[in-house]
Amino acid sequence: MNHPVIPIAIAGASRQRKREAPKGRRVDPQALAEVQALLGDAPRRPELLIEHLHRLQDHFNCLPAGHLAALAQEMRLAQAEVYEVATFYHHFEVVREGEAVPPALTVRVCAGLSCEMAGASSLLARLPAILGAEVRVLAAPCIGRCEQAPAALVGQGAVAQASAESILARVVTGASLDAADAHVNYAAYRAAGGYHLLRDCVAGLHETESVIGTLEASGLRGLGGAGFPLGRKWRIVRAEPGPRLMAVNIDEGEPGTFKDRVYLERDPHRFLEGALIAAWAVGIDAIYIYLRDEYHACRALLEAELAALRRDPPVQGMPAIHLRRGAGAYICGEESAMIESIEGKRGMPRLRPPYVAQIGLFGRPTLEHNFESLHWVREILERGAEWFAGFGRNGRRGLRSFSVSGRVREPGVKLAPAGITVRELILAYCGGMADGHDFYAYLPGGASGGILPAAMGDIPLDFDTLQPYGCFIGSAAVVVLSQHDSAVAAARNTMRFFADESCGQCTPCRAGTAKALKLIDAPQWDVALLGELSQVMRDASICGLGQAAPNPVDCVIKYFPHELENLRGLA
Repeated sequence: MNHPVIPIAIAGASRQRKREAPKGRRVDPQALAEVQALLGDAPRRPELLIEHLHRLQDHFNCLPAGHLAALAQEMRLAQAEVYEVATFYHHFEVVREGEAVPPALTVRVCAGLSCEMAGASSLLARLPAILGAEVRVLAAPCIGRCEQAPAALVGQGAVAQASAESILARVVTGASLDAADAHVNYAAYRAAGGYHLLRDCVAGLHETESVIGTLEASGLRGLGGAGFPLGRKWRIVRAEPGPRLMAVNIDEGEPGTFKDRVYLERDPHRFLEGALIAAWAVGIDAIYIYLRDEYHACRALLEAELAALRRDPPVQGMPAIHLRRGAGAYICGEESAMIESIEGKRGMPRLRPPYVAQIGLFGRPTLEHNFESLHWVREILERGAEWFAGFGRNGRRGLRSFSVSGRVREPGVKLAPAGITVRELILAYCGGMADGHDFYAYLPGGASGGILPAAMGDIPLDFDTLQPYGCFIGSAAVVVLSQHDSAVAAARNTMRFFADESCGQCTPCRAGTAKALKLIDAPQWDVALLGELSQVMRDASICGLGQAAPNPVDCVIKYFPHELENLRGLA
């Protein structure tokens, strides 16, 4: 009996032949040649993916899909890996086939709370008609210039106290890049005794135990928000097996915060010397500095000063210092997300344990610090622990750099004793309230630190003093509200920010921020449901973004019930 011949082998061979072709987009030879020319002789290591994406973005004003495929081939990465990173960060713009290339110039107006209070919404509404179709106008999350509200970026150049006229003038002149302001450069810093302490440490004139002990006695804590004791952190990482690395966080994305930028613009080497002393004490092999992309002038400044430092190093055997550029992602202010980004990946927080002090950057024990924490190291070691600890009020110790914005007469970075109250801060350091404004409420720790009424303006501002009230000081970003503002509007502004900035990794944060925003945008708040949602987000979110995002909403419900009653009356 004859049986039909089933071409199994032939079908299998056909499938095999199809698999021999590369998967994904075919690489265009011209796109590949352009990518190779842009990268030049730069290494093609995977951790440099974000740096190379910036090269393409800066050159093409976008990321054409064909060039992403070419970059993937050049770096020996999967196209999906390159694509997922390129689409994760706000400042990268992937353009697919058939899509229009964005205009050559983009104006970003900050939509953060301080800028919104200063008129950013009306500015955003007016600009498109004034600037025309050839200029793109976007609302941006906080750009770290809250004391200059409303602030904007024209290309990569910042415009303080922005108006439609000043932005138009900046567009017409074509000055889209910032120039670094006057600062203490390397030569001036050395001439004034800079790096002398580092040289003494390396020469053996100071013992490691003495240095760490001084920092412990001073009470200096991490000034990025978590407040972990600095000296203790050095001991923990020093006890881990080498090689060890350091990651410095200058992402500073918390709305209301700008202190790191101000200090960096003035005296970059004070921070760099602190980092190098930490590297000496802990035994660090390399330092990675992560700087937010909005700080273009700071990046140019740091690149120039690091080049001067490398040309004439103050000590031999100085660890390598690498500058890494963020790409617009608030989540990268979280230490493990920042480390993921430095490694060239999406900035998604890691589950802990293990902690970054054990397994951090490139799998090595990592000393992670905020910029300002290292800024204080030299002065504390030179003046002594008692000098720093001797400041403080209301039973607190040390100094705090408060980023103050909002309805005060003189916003800015205010160096004040830890434990000062917001009422004292406004009167003694900010020249009082702005004309026509009365103190109504304040955010003691930026967007995630909660909102308190003026009646609670005598609580000491420091670590551990605000938690009983459902708030925290974080990075000491104080936003002051007046009778012309509302806590409800502030909570809506901050929740829009969190919903936009959630990395999407965990459901409680991804879905919770979006749901909370929808609930508080309603004419009436479902207080019971918001309470349940808040608890879930706090208990189940992977990192501090989802855990702290409900704080402003919870504070409105607890401390501003009259505003919710007004909402019901208007409904």
